[in-house]
Amino acid sequence: MKYLKILEGIFIERPNRFIAYVNVEGQEVICHVKNTGRCKELLVPGTVVYVEDHGTDTNRKTRYSLIAVKKGERMINMDSQVPNAVAADWLVNKSNFKNITYMKREQKYGDSRFDIYFEYDGKKAFMEVKGVTLETDSVVRFPDAPTERGVKHIKELMKAVDEGYEAYILFVIQMSNVKYFEPNYETHKEFGDTLKIAKKQGVNIIAMECEVTPESIDITKEVKVIL
Repeated sequence: MKYLKILEGIFIERPNRFIAYVNVEGQEVICHVKNTGRCKELLVPGTVVYVEDHGTDTNRKTRYSLIAVKKGERMINMDSQVPNAVAADWLVNKSNFKNITYMKREQKYGDSRFDIYFEYDGKKAFMEVKGVTLETDSVVRFPDAPTERGVKHIKELMKAVDEGYEAYILFVIQMSNVKYFEPNYETHKEFGDTLKIAKKQGVNIIAMECEVTPESIDITKEVKVIL
């Protein structure tokens, strides 16, 4: 996936979940933060960030959106809206799922709405996609904040397996060159414990890292999952 017009800036502050102040070309501008997670380890004053310039689109409250951040030498995409799009592209064009005959984004099932429903080789499957931006010493974890919604999705996927569907949780790691993925038990133990149970009951857990530039993000290769 490619963004249209990306500018480099310096992060100043984030007064709330939705906006940040960034110095772009010597001017302080307000940016929409396309990630409501905490991201405290990423959004540090003085850090190099990348913003998308939407121009003078009158339908927007802010002209800029914060897309990516430089953490040391590592480029991390922090756009929480992009994992679903790159996952759908990967599923159809690059994954090992062959003969996909149907795919739909945002499919309702039970009390949840899963990110992707698809059919292949006569099988019916649901896939829930989670974007991962939390990294320490090249180990990536999810979530970066407690997520009761995430636990609910895992439980619904287990129900889908019981009813004959295939079920997948795809962790899209929004960076490259990581060692492995693991649940963030310290932040939300229930999420990690539920993920373990789900795997035993037939839910497939996949983690894929991405090649990230300021202007683009694309899924590249699978990463080891340690539960």
